[in-house]
Amino acid sequence: MAIKTQLPAIEGWFTMDPDRPALLGSQCERCAAIFFPRETSFCRNPSCQSREFTEIELSRTGTLWSFTDNRYQPPAPYISSDPFVPYTIAAVELAAEQMVVLGQVEPGVELADLHAGMTVELVLGPLYEDDEHEYLVWRWRPVADQHGAEASTRTVEEVSE
Repeated sequence: MAIKTQLPAIEGWFTMDPDRPALLGSQCERCAAIFFPRETSFCRNPSCQSREFTEIELSRTGTLWSFTDNRYQPPAPYISSDPFVPYTIAAVELAAEQMVVLGQVEPGVELADLHAGMTVELVLGPLYEDDEHEYLVWRWRPVADQHGAEASTRTVEEVSE
């Protein structure tokens, strides 16, 4: 089986570092407002007229603000598995920027594993693939809680190995 080239499903929205992926945002050079996705045209701050931005990597961790499961197949242009497999979506407040970013939760993490206020981290995972490429997106997964206990997202079979 040939190894497929991994590509971002959305170019320029995140880094492709498999160990330390990061969302890519922009910061206004005049008012320091931070945006995701990146801004290149004008500052979204109504009191700022700047058109100059610096690309920045956003926080890799954040606080789970809200979450739900998606049980319907999104319309095109979204590409989903066939048959469709429900997935969980999370709204995460980034640690430093204090902005909320949506994203899928890593497969294997169930709704019962999540609670508002827990710390999650950014990871990469496949959205879809074709004959030559695997297209990746960012996802959220739980990290060790405040007491140092690791949030388990592994199956019984993985623990046994």
